[in-house]
Amino acid sequence: MQSRRRIAHATFFLLLGLHVCSAGAVKGADKVSATVLVKDSLTAPRQEATIEAKLVAKGILHDSPLGGEPVELLVNGVAAATSMTGGDGRALLPFIPTGKGIVPVQVRVGGSPRVSAAEAHANLVVWERRTPVLVVELSSLIEVARSEGPLSGIGSGLQQDLKPMPDAAEELAKLSQFYYGIMYVATVPSGADAFAINTDARNWLATHKCPPGFVLTLSRGEDALGTKIDELHEAGWKSVKTGIGRSKVFIETFLRRRLEAIMIIDSANGDAPRKAKVAKDWKDVRKKL
Repeated sequence: MQSRRRIAHATFFLLLGLHVCSAGAVKGADKVSATVLVKDSLTAPRQEATIEAKLVAKGILHDSPLGGEPVELLVNGVAAATSMTGGDGRALLPFIPTGKGIVPVQVRVGGSPRVSAAEAHANLVVWERRTPVLVVELSSLIEVARSEGPLSGIGSGLQQDLKPMPDAAEELAKLSQFYYGIMYVATVPSGADAFAINTDARNWLATHKCPPGFVLTLSRGEDALGTKIDELHEAGWKSVKTGIGRSKVFIETFLRRRLEAIMIIDSANGDAPRKAKVAKDWKDVRKKL
């Protein structure tokens, strides 16, 4: 009789264990598959930077923000900050760098019972405010034959194979090696996600061996770029004073502020605005500086 009771008890606990394991497996399988997106950040040594991240669930038609989820910032593999995503899926992660340079950062999902593990990388650009900065329109780096607009497909997630202009990466590398910081401006088309475009632009630049720099995403038109230049100057970045671009809007934004502008001229974009320097290719750009 006691033997039968022991067998019954053992069977009960075995079935209970199988049920718990099965429930845990189902619970794990039910986790939402997420994507982390991170923008580049700019700051000076010993000044607080704010790394912007966004957590989304990828959908067939559109992405859905994931709010109320923990995210962690890692710098050089060490946890440096934590935050929670808001209702729009965004999180702000503060960090104070001590030295200058371009610091790779990583943002990942924290311990979440609802969202599966995910991570993304970006650059924290740490320059002295006196560092001369070249502001480069992203489209000026792309081969003319494939260019179709201010962003030329970058940011759509569909045209990462767009070819760079000859010598663009090499000439920029020479300019950035000892003197200039490079700020890349990527245009955000209406309805597009600035976080996704920031990521796609950074990936394209790395793929084509352009020197690392600060990727800045802005909406179309002079207002967005002009406002950003004014904000940078007011924040002490007076060395942001030279623009290299292909579109007249980009070039005129610098000229209106009495800043230096170099326009790459080709058959697709016609004449340059008055007072702009003109370059026929990237080797010529370096000669104009």
